[in-house]
Amino acid sequence: MRYHWLMATTKRKITVYLDPEVARAAKVRAARLDKRDSEVIEDALRAHLGIAALDEAQRLSALSEDAALELANAEVHAARRERRKRR
Repeated sequence: MRYHWLMATTKRKITVYLDPEVARAAKVRAARLDKRDSEVIEDALRAHLGIAALDEAQRLSALSEDAALELANAEVHAARRERRKRR
């Protein structure tokens, strides 16, 4: 979670060209949610790219970062063993 905190506090400015209808929809949604346009666009990108789901899974997990890494490593090794058996 330390890495996630760092990423959440660091922003990078970019220029994006949007269809006027998409830009207008983002502006309307931002106004309805009392957010900035950039927050609405970032939320939409996070959801589309699957980052929001990953953040939610991390939030709901009872595992520590180290335990999660150990579990992921064990699962990768188990999957590799299974793949070798099929050959």
